[in-house]
Amino acid sequence: MVTGLAGAGKSAAIHALEDLGYLCVDNLPTVLIPTLADLTLGEGGTHESVALVVDARDRSFLDRFPAVFDGLRARRDLAVWLIFLEATDEALLRRFSETRRPHPLAPTASVIEGILVERGRLGPIKKMSDRVLDTSDLTVHELRRAFRELSEGEGTQTRLTVTLVSFGYKYGVPVEADLLFDVRFLPNPYFVTGLRDLTGRDQPVQDYVAATETTQPFLDKTFDLLTFLIPHYMAEGKSYLTIGVGCTGGRHRSVAVVERLKVMLDGITGARWRLRHRDVALV
Repeated sequence: MVTGLAGAGKSAAIHALEDLGYLCVDNLPTVLIPTLADLTLGEGGTHESVALVVDARDRSFLDRFPAVFDGLRARRDLAVWLIFLEATDEALLRRFSETRRPHPLAPTASVIEGILVERGRLGPIKKMSDRVLDTSDLTVHELRRAFRELSEGEGTQTRLTVTLVSFGYKYGVPVEADLLFDVRFLPNPYFVTGLRDLTGRDQPVQDYVAATETTQPFLDKTFDLLTFLIPHYMAEGKSYLTIGVGCTGGRHRSVAVVERLKVMLDGITGARWRLRHRDVALV
């Protein structure tokens, strides 16, 4: 459960938790929280991890939440954590100025008045929380990383999904690619008798590509680059990475290289690997 001051980052938090696989509900009325817990645990419930954003937008929040939270904490079939997000007055004022939105507790007054009122009202809720996270100096990416670390501390792990895509430049570059490697410098099996009608998934083509003296150095250097980059992408909180490897037609060289890279990279901890040969079926 996430609560805290308006402007402290609750919306960014809910997006981060969605990326971590949580079923997320924003601004659920306090009175319905136990019902949601029952539905989640009941027969047919499919979500083990649920994240709620609850705050003073619900008029009954301040009066009802302490009893509701204590009731959830007392249940043996639930593990419940409360994270409170706060920030300095200066940071909150800057964020409200950037968004040009009124403070929810002071729609007709100044933003600072709303901040001070809310800070006072949420004091008792803050004392109940398991973790207070000050977001004053955090970027959206840093806030996401903080929630990932908190989530992993509770036994939930996130993974980076890496998709290796072979393609042919004659059919266009994959628009979803984050990184591109051009292997048209390798000799083309298309012009070798007996290999034209095969693809890079066939062993004779793989052997031909591997026998080229520049292939292994290219694979080694690409492996070094990717094993350097991928942990940094994970630390940044990136969920998906698409790596494109292209040749002319997308049937021979790029396919063979992607197949080999997949084998070399498969052991990287924390990454889930997918393989896609976009153009291998095209003539």
